[in-house]
Amino acid sequence: MTKPDEYVSDIQLAARYGLKARESIWKWVKTQSFPKPIKLSPGCTRWRMSEVETWEKSREIAV
Repeated sequence: MTKPDEYVSDIQLAARYGLKARESIWKWVKTQSFPKPIKLSPGCTRWRMSEVETWEKSREIAV
C-alpha cells in the first residue's frame, strides 16, 4: 500500500529551510527548478512533500 502524500504550505517550507519570508519559496519556483505547487482550492496552494524531498536529493547529488 502506498503512503498518502503529505501537502505543505509555503509557510511550512520557509520554516523548513530557515527562511524569513515565504516569498523566497516562490522565487525558487521561478528561478531554481523548485517543484511547482498545486492548487487544491481557491486560496489553498500546497506542495507535495514527496516532490520537495526529491528536489532536495537532487540538490545533494549536484553539490
